[in-house]
Amino acid sequence: MPLTEVTNNSGVSSPQKSGAKREREMAPPSPNFWKKRRTDSMVLEEMADEKHDLVTPPETMDWLIDAIKAKGDKLFKLDDEFMTNFKDAEPPFGFNGLGQLVYARTYSRIKPDGTNEKWVDTIQRVVEGVFEVQKVYCTEVLKTSWDETKAQTAAQDMFDRMFHMKFLPPGRGLWAMGTSIVRDKGLGAALNNCAFVSTEDVTKDPARPFVFLMDASMLGVGVGFDTEGAGKLMVHQPKEPKATHVVGDTREGWVESLRVLLNSYFVEGSSKTEFDYSQIRPAGLPLKTFGGFSSGADPLKDMHERICGVLEKNVGSTMTVTTIVDIMNLIGKCVVAGNVRRTAEIAFGNANCEEFLNLKNYEANPHRAEYGWTSNNSVFAEVGMDYVLASENIQKNGEPGFAWLDNMQSFSRMRGRPDHRDHKVKGGNPCLEQSLESMELCCLVETFPNHHEDLEDFKKTLDMAILYAKTVTLITVHWPATREVMYRNRRIGCSVSGIAQFITSKGLHTLQKWLEAGYFHLFQEDRKISKFFKVPNSVKLTSVKPSGTISLLCGATPGVHYPESRFYIRRVRMAKNFPMLQKLKEAGYTVEPAVGSEESTVVVEVPVDVGNGIRGVAEVSMWEQLCLAAFMQRHWADNQVSATVTFDPEKEGPQIAHALQYFQYQLKGISFLPRHDFGAFPQMPYEAIDEEKYKKELAHITALPFADTDGLPPRTRSTIQDQEDTTHKMEDAFCDGDKCIMPTRK
Repeated sequence: MPLTEVTNNSGVSSPQKSGAKREREMAPPSPNFWKKRRTDSMVLEEMADEKHDLVTPPETMDWLIDAIKAKGDKLFKLDDEFMTNFKDAEPPFGFNGLGQLVYARTYSRIKPDGTNEKWVDTIQRVVEGVFEVQKVYCTEVLKTSWDETKAQTAAQDMFDRMFHMKFLPPGRGLWAMGTSIVRDKGLGAALNNCAFVSTEDVTKDPARPFVFLMDASMLGVGVGFDTEGAGKLMVHQPKEPKATHVVGDTREGWVESLRVLLNSYFVEGSSKTEFDYSQIRPAGLPLKTFGGFSSGADPLKDMHERICGVLEKNVGSTMTVTTIVDIMNLIGKCVVAGNVRRTAEIAFGNANCEEFLNLKNYEANPHRAEYGWTSNNSVFAEVGMDYVLASENIQKNGEPGFAWLDNMQSFSRMRGRPDHRDHKVKGGNPCLEQSLESMELCCLVETFPNHHEDLEDFKKTLDMAILYAKTVTLITVHWPATREVMYRNRRIGCSVSGIAQFITSKGLHTLQKWLEAGYFHLFQEDRKISKFFKVPNSVKLTSVKPSGTISLLCGATPGVHYPESRFYIRRVRMAKNFPMLQKLKEAGYTVEPAVGSEESTVVVEVPVDVGNGIRGVAEVSMWEQLCLAAFMQRHWADNQVSATVTFDPEKEGPQIAHALQYFQYQLKGISFLPRHDFGAFPQMPYEAIDEEKYKKELAHITALPFADTDGLPPRTRSTIQDQEDTTHKMEDAFCDGDKCIMPTRK
């Protein structure tokens, strides 16, 4: 029985109806009505408790790497005849070429023949990578037969839906799936979006939370962390003579150097460490696996020196809240300046901890001004708490955000009935769309309901979306503790974007029907896939992520958020030597030097029309934004809804504490951002314009020179993406790029 049959009983009468009928409709529901509701609520619980045979999960990626080495070629290929249908097909990139530009700049990889991928090449690589993993998993891990005909049918359907952008993997999936990152190196973590690590048990392995954050960040994974370890671990003075540690010129080498440094202070009696950086390659040399150029040893040296300074101040007492966050933030600063240019962190603290609330008060903590920006800070809120003090801080700078941990642990979708299926959850990811246990990673995938004609088509897309995400859970990660929790939970986050566009075109009531039916369908499909792969059912399935570049590719509004306005200018920053820059100028796009980085970076302006009838965010009240987040948390997200509510500081700011009193029962997390006149700053990513200016800007554009990437000269990704100025990280924000970043509030 579909869930929608029991969730649309409103009992609201119409003035035109007769008195008798109105009385019947206003009468209390019959006992059968409540029995029906209980029965449908229990359907999902019964499905969640279903058992099936499980296979012992592998501890390494040898099963995939060895099979690929033995074959020496791709182990799964889409049918050549099928692929000819897409040879000349034009991808449905969105926003007047903005999607094409973002794709060419960010996701088009260099092919073995020295040319750049087209969209069709990227999707083919991704889909073949997904089914290659499935094929080897079935034959090598499950030791079962592989039905090539059925696989080919499913792969073609997945390809078609990705190509037409009905759903897309996360940006890191577009970049890494089907490449040597997975096939040769087995770095499964690079396909996951987000992670969380707790410091609660810091006394067991003092360096582990910090080392995990650095390792994951260097793989492009955004990481949340808490401050529960404050007051538990004594910081000791390292002893002389010094012990020399040679830092290896690898990700593992950098991470190990952090472990050695921290243990010299955390393990009593340890020697003071002196680092030898001679093996680290000089700055400017190319990095093969993830692209970019070597930063040299300077960022690592700076991190070592600063962390020593932080710990020296803490010697002789237990580790403080500030020390924990300082170390994590300094790691983030090193990663941003080092071989991965972007990352994300979120720090969680006690709502009543004045020390935590003041971390971004740089008058009180001037030493943090240089690196405090690397994390957004949220508090673990408690239902019934006083929100006045936190709300006053929000009105100043938008922080802290709120995470109701008890709600995260107690509820799947927030429908009034706790199920406690996720009671081991300790926190969340940087964008807070995922509830996570400590050391847990999660893969997100994004669907676009407004790109579908009907519900049945949307359900078919959900089949492919969950198949992609569930396949990623088969790929082993290199942290034993993470493997244990991920193998047990198999958590995924199937997200929906373009919600504002869907509401505008089809209405809120239709959205509610699609979400309810879609969620129930996903639940059923997860059980089928889990049984086939002999893995546990996923503890959670759905999220609403904030989105970023992925929504730009297909012309969708990001997650639950409304656009700046219907018409706006979107500014994209890129390296001055971007190969397509001259073509953009010739086509009439405005291209100008980036303010403050004139020698290395330019800004390209693209006029955007989000769609007829859609409202800008300034037209949507704070209360309506909160209602929409709660609506999605009730009808779709069993993980969480990532929502940043913009508000008028003068008119709506004083109402935040009152609003939180109501919505604390309906949400798992929320953040706020005061709405200011961003036009006062030069070259902001978004600039609202009217229709007249939009048409005027569009009239200058005579062609779209980046319909494909044939005109690009051979290059590495680093020449385009990694030379960009990183001072404006808002541009490619959130957990869907090739690396996880998000807007930080300094």
